Amino acid sequence: MTTTGMHHGRGARSSGEGAWVAGWTGFAGVMMIFGGLMAIFQGIAAIAEDDVFVATRNYVYNFNLTSWGWIHLVLGVLVVLAGAAVFRGEVWARMVGIALAGLAMIANFMWLPYQPVWAIVLIAVDAFVIWALCVGKGRETRTD
Repeated sequence: MTTTGMHHGRGARSSGEGAWVAGWTGFAGVMMIFGGLMAIFQGIAAIAEDDVFVATRNYVYNFNLTSWGWIHLVLGVLVVLAGAAVFRGEVWARMVGIALAGLAMIANFMWLPYQPVWAIVLIAVDAFVIWALCVGKGRETRTD
């Protein structure tokens, strides 16, 4: 039985498709570094200037703003390091990147009462990172 449109085996991909898939991995690396840097800046702003942010009263996830700053700072550094590892083609970097982007999405969801637009933008960035890391193929799977 033949399947139309599905290719199996090593030689089934054209060279153009491999470049496209590798492009998504590169996109994920760029977005991870961008999102991580933004989280670092977000954390520094929260640690340095508590009076910059105004929180909604009676918010369920109400933590000390300095604590949130440290959470975002550490998470941002980890995301930047994992993004750099994605560029190097490390096998572990894709799984770690997906996990860190998921954690960053949760942290930014809980950050919504402090900076709603900023948090929504970073949630979207993290969603694109997860998608690109799941879709893209790394160097380790290529057999060319």
